[in-house]
Amino acid sequence: MGAEAEVIVPVQQTITTVLDVPCCSDVDFKSPDATTLQFVPSIRSGSFADIGPRRFMEDEHIRIDDLSEHLGSLVRFPQPCAFYGVFDGHGGPEAAAYVRKHVLRLLFEDANFPQTSEVDDAFLKEVENSLREGFLLADLALADECNVCSSSGTTALTALVLGRLLMVANVGDCRAVLCHKGEAINMSQDHRPNYASERRRVEELGGFIDDGYLNGVLSVTRALGDWDMKLPRGSASPLIAEPEFRQIILSEDDEFLIIGCDGIWDVMSSQQAVNLVRRGLRRHDDPEQCAKDLVMEALRLNTFDNLTVVIVCFTSVDHSEPSQSRQRRLRCCSFSAEALCSLQSWLDNSGSR
Repeated sequence: MGAEAEVIVPVQQTITTVLDVPCCSDVDFKSPDATTLQFVPSIRSGSFADIGPRRFMEDEHIRIDDLSEHLGSLVRFPQPCAFYGVFDGHGGPEAAAYVRKHVLRLLFEDANFPQTSEVDDAFLKEVENSLREGFLLADLALADECNVCSSSGTTALTALVLGRLLMVANVGDCRAVLCHKGEAINMSQDHRPNYASERRRVEELGGFIDDGYLNGVLSVTRALGDWDMKLPRGSASPLIAEPEFRQIILSEDDEFLIIGCDGIWDVMSSQQAVNLVRRGLRRHDDPEQCAKDLVMEALRLNTFDNLTVVIVCFTSVDHSEPSQSRQRRLRCCSFSAEALCSLQSWLDNSGSR
């Protein structure tokens, strides 16, 4: 389990909640009120990975609960500051392993990541541009890396917490799901050929979809690497490394984030995963155990892929709502007025003896 971030830095109140997410519910997200502006996430996380029924493990992941400490004292970020990523490789493990090893340099050093202790709209745009540049740099680096086969590629999903800001960047079919008061909110879109806008983009660039596969080969429409499927540098290709972004200003109603590879989502819905994790956190408040339970449930449901899950909690256990079983126990212990009168009469009679 990761260390909990305790440093608190005031955040400017010029931010508005930004959400362009196809939701699994009708939760109403509004601009931050006074309660939201006072909220500071309390970060802790857990992760678990399993090879599943495959012969080889091609998944990689990264989990950093305190990014400022990890990068050194020279960087200035809003606090708390955390970074997470899941990289689902295909065509061999080389591409995913390379991105996992170099992701911090590519995103935060080579891409000139902006630094500030305050967050405003201009900073948000700089962060998005920097992350986009970092993803594209990673893609180009895989083309030049002699130890990575040209047929090796990887999806990439990252989640960055800067103060109350949660920003998710995604390339491929890993998925990030936010638990908002028990409701599952998709913070990423699976880049698969059956996604209408992706299919349209692919066909406009000269690609085709055959039996659910890009050019009859690949089950995703965006990936890092796979240079044997991409046109020469500078040319428009149906397979791209351009990330999509979703962001939100966290409040006390945002309990945790699940980041999982497609092996999880092949066999369960976003809401089913949120329900399982939420029950576990209310029993033992251990995100590491919840990540393992989610992987074990996917295996029980006969997934056919590698499995990797990262769970990031934003609120402490003190903010948790009482579980339904606890509420039921409390209800069972209640007394009617008639029962209370009978009990009082019995006590009075016992005391007079």
